[in-house]
Amino acid sequence: MKPPLAKLHNFSVAKAHEAQTRLSRKIITEDRLPQKIVCIAGVDVAYLDNLAIGVVAVLNYDSLELMESQTAVCTVKFSYIPTLLSFREIPPSMSCIRKLKSQPDVFLADGQGIAHPYRCGFASHLGLAVGKPTVGVAKSKLVGTPLEAAGEIFLVHDGETVGSVVTTKKGAKPVFVSVGHMVSLGTAVKIVKHSVRNSRIPEPLSLAHEIATKEKQRLLC
Repeated sequence: MKPPLAKLHNFSVAKAHEAQTRLSRKIITEDRLPQKIVCIAGVDVAYLDNLAIGVVAVLNYDSLELMESQTAVCTVKFSYIPTLLSFREIPPSMSCIRKLKSQPDVFLADGQGIAHPYRCGFASHLGLAVGKPTVGVAKSKLVGTPLEAAGEIFLVHDGETVGSVVTTKKGAKPVFVSVGHMVSLGTAVKIVKHSVRNSRIPEPLSLAHEIATKEKQRLLC
């Protein structure tokens, strides 16, 4: 059974894209991180019928050990619409983040940041909502042409560098890293590379996904 289609009053895809464009002007693409990052969080959302399961996992930045996790289950407001993922995932994400006792210095989001046609994907929208540095880590490319420069592969869209193609594990598929909010692309890539342990996916996101999967199984039972 699929989640219900959007039934929000006066909802318009065109207006949502206009909102993303307005929000994109507020995104800070420079580092606003503390001098030393103490803890890092990963945010993931899973789905079960018409339910969205939001999970945030907070890890110690140096050891990558789990410090805290929170889960929130919400009713899906509308189904997936390409380029508008954040409008679907912000509510469950914010619900679990509000439960946190710790204060992460940076959030990794399972999605795009400014590597988005309207320069405001889920990671950027989340960063603006929480007022904290965020990094987009996507498993697939949404926009941009990969171009190599100085030994790195960047994503360029409409003449603008919007992200990096990062191979975190030898022989594995790359991830697509982009600025969410309050972080530079170079720092975003460093944070992602630092946060990798056993999987090509950074540990905060890997753990958040694992917890979301277990919660989904629990709800099924």
